Amino acid sequence: MSGRRRASAAGFDDDPSAAALARLRPLNPYGWSKHLFDRRVAADLAARGRAPRQHVGLKFFNVYGPNEYHKDAQRSVIHRIHAVARSGHACTLFRSHRTDIADGGQQRDFVWVGDCVDVVLWLLDHPKVNGLFNVGSGRARSFRDAAQAVYAACGHEPRIEFVDTPPELRAHYQYFTEAKLDRLRKAGWTQPTTSLEDGVRRYVTEFLGAADPYR
Repeated sequence: MSGRRRASAAGFDDDPSAAALARLRPLNPYGWSKHLFDRRVAADLAARGRAPRQHVGLKFFNVYGPNEYHKDAQRSVIHRIHAVARSGHACTLFRSHRTDIADGGQQRDFVWVGDCVDVVLWLLDHPKVNGLFNVGSGRARSFRDAAQAVYAACGHEPRIEFVDTPPELRAHYQYFTEAKLDRLRKAGWTQPTTSLEDGVRRYVTEFLGAADPYR
């Protein structure tokens, strides 16, 4: 079983066919390293005609939740916003550089880590389920929504300032990501996903705002 999140110019379908995988174009070396693994597994399965008892690849989207504190710049945006929101100070988000999207209107599929854990445990309990699956909330939400949820959980009015997206990031910056969960649902996973507001509230009140954030 493997898990990864990647950005791709060809979308976010979790079609495991060789043709579909060949169309995907990750936008960074990290994404390519994960994508090439998917393609290698798909090629091996097709060539050998047999597979392990269970083989599952998971494409995690924008995961947030406890015990990411060591990740520095790779921490979730929820954690980074909380660092200033807890004191009532203003957080910063990237300004939109598209005329059809407002500042802070860029969208991501933010997924509570507990939902990711539940998917993995469900798969381990269902060894006959195989394939490549997206793991997300299934609903894109804006960075502004995420910031507002953090401030609400901290008991403060939102304070958001916007800064230009660095020029070196603009060419590959994505304005929308959303996990299609159809294949995971068809495989039998029926659990509802956690809303952004509920996940952020739990993260802030039970972990980030607790005396022991690791509990």
